[in-house]
Amino acid sequence: MTSSSADASTDTPTIETELLQVARDAARASAEVLLHYYGNARGVRTKSTDTDLVSEADVNAERAIRALLAERRPGDAVLGEEGGETPPTGESGIRWIVDPLDGTVNYLFQYPQWSVSIAAEDRHGTIVGVVWDPVREEEFAATRSGAPTLNGAPIAASQQSDLSQVLVATGFAYDARIRARQAEVLSGLITRVRDIRRGGSAAIDLCWTAAGRTDAYYERGIHPWDYAAGALICERAGLAVRELPADHELPFGLAVAPPALVDHLHALVID
Repeated sequence: MTSSSADASTDTPTIETELLQVARDAARASAEVLLHYYGNARGVRTKSTDTDLVSEADVNAERAIRALLAERRPGDAVLGEEGGETPPTGESGIRWIVDPLDGTVNYLFQYPQWSVSIAAEDRHGTIVGVVWDPVREEEFAATRSGAPTLNGAPIAASQQSDLSQVLVATGFAYDARIRARQAEVLSGLITRVRDIRRGGSAAIDLCWTAAGRTDAYYERGIHPWDYAAGALICERAGLAVRELPADHELPFGLAVAPPALVDHLHALVID
């Protein structure tokens, strides 16, 4: 998903450090809004289906992120789940990919599995990624050239090589037709692995896999703002990240696993 090569202007420790701090601050700005609304969300409406929800909290949290980025990185482009893409106003070559609230349904039900995901990329791939879990006060972060961390301490992914022992995280689309097809894929996988976990926040699922809390992850129907930060964190933790191309029945997705297992997992979930 990322590349080790990069423009000199965006691959130095200095720019990585700068962008990482901006990402951290943007994640906290979003979380401050979300915690203000938590337990009292307003303006809830549907998006793609009757079960795909968005609230006033989502929208205002993304506004807080965009305001911070406009102040700190005014020349950069921004792609956000709620506000779409804002084109760059300068020549920085940087685009921010932000999800102010990953796990909206969980958030609205006060199910404590939701997060803020912030990433910055250039034409070579993701430069920095931060996923902030305000409920647990856990920050997962990585830079393109640095080690992945949890609250500043290094993390390590699973090195499991036996598929039958693997704990796999996944998620499901909101569209009932796609869910039915996903259920078929899951039924072929669940007897081959230790167990399945469905959390509800793709960003957290990816980070927990990077930290070894699960061994692997796959999901269809995710978007760049869901996975940009988490995929970088997984790669820096030593995991293989594979694309699941869209077909006539299933949308785009990712499969993430230890290198010794990724081919096997990919083959099982690609159909």
